Amino acid sequence: MKYNTKRDRPTHKTNYTYLVNDMPVLVSLPQNELAELLKPISEKILGVQNFREKNRGSKLFNHLSAVSESIPALGWIAVASKPGPYVKEMNDAATFYTNRVLKDYKDVDKRHVDWVKSYLSIWCELQSYIKEYHTTGLSWSTTGPVASRVAKAAVGSCPPPPPPPPPPGPPPVFDTETSKDDISASRSELFAQLNQGEAITKGLRHVSDDQKTHKNPKLRAQSTSVSSPTKTPSPTSPKVIPQQHHLPVLQLEGKKWRVEYQENASLVISEAGLRQVVYIFKCNKSTVRIKGKVNSIIIDNCQKLGLVFDNVVGIVEVINSKDIQIQVMGRVPTMSINKTEGCHVYLSEESLNCEIVSAKSSEMNILIPQNDDYKEFPVPEQFKTVWDGSRLVTEAAEIVG
Repeated sequence: MKYNTKRDRPTHKTNYTYLVNDMPVLVSLPQNELAELLKPISEKILGVQNFREKNRGSKLFNHLSAVSESIPALGWIAVASKPGPYVKEMNDAATFYTNRVLKDYKDVDKRHVDWVKSYLSIWCELQSYIKEYHTTGLSWSTTGPVASRVAKAAVGSCPPPPPPPPPPGPPPVFDTETSKDDISASRSELFAQLNQGEAITKGLRHVSDDQKTHKNPKLRAQSTSVSSPTKTPSPTSPKVIPQQHHLPVLQLEGKKWRVEYQENASLVISEAGLRQVVYIFKCNKSTVRIKGKVNSIIIDNCQKLGLVFDNVVGIVEVINSKDIQIQVMGRVPTMSINKTEGCHVYLSEESLNCEIVSAKSSEMNILIPQNDDYKEFPVPEQFKTVWDGSRLVTEAAEIVG
């Protein structure tokens, strides 16, 4: 158990955050009591991890690694909020090693394949359980002995609750009887006039030609000079939505590095690990250098961003971005570019077999090292599709001009 900073170290019973086996915890318990509650499960998790380290020469080392890397998921009860994503990260860490097991035993021994399916299903079922019953974290009892002691200590420090608001007044009384009488009388008068037939015109007054506007020029002149007042609609000022300013973020949460809202920054992540994911979100005019080997990298909603990394065991994904430059120093198996305008990828000698998948993107260029320099190759944006009699055949279309 370790604290993030000295400032986080609690000295009394209150809400605070600290780490238990690299898991953020937010509780309302005294430190010694929480440590005592989590001690048995922490010891078991540590025992599993130590067993893996003592058996590095075992033929089942990938099996042991899958269990060792994912077993901290049992500590989901101590995660402050959204423990489901935390369990998923542990499951992803296990998948990295179970894929190796499948590669070694897929066509050799089906028992290992069945073991992989059964083991991964444990964490999938745990995610489903958490999503259904504890989406925002475990709810601590408010009536237990610890909660009672905390409640007693808080008595007297909190002001009494405000008095309840007064009950609403009685509804307004409408004179419904009078309204009905008026409506009936008006309706009777209307029907009486309509029943007169041709005699209804006897009450009309005759209008001479000099009183008709279309036959009297003087009346037309008066009608054009006098304009009826019109209501000018009051201009409504458009709603101004204040622009939200976010603080820049560079921190590790569980297994995810969050790099967000960076402006004109030059950042270096030198403590990246194999099980970690780097998520870069809304960073503009910045550069990010990642040292070491990570699981995957995601660039989302960024502009004029430069990324340099050593090795990625999974995928590098670019989405909804503009003017991105990526340089690979080591290896990367797959890159995905989606909804991006302007992306330059500098490959290394070790990453020439990288698969690059693109969709809804433009101005993409791949630079290949040749003779101590890079040669640029554009990624096709136009395609030609024809029917060969049995299926559709699509190929890149050369620009003619």
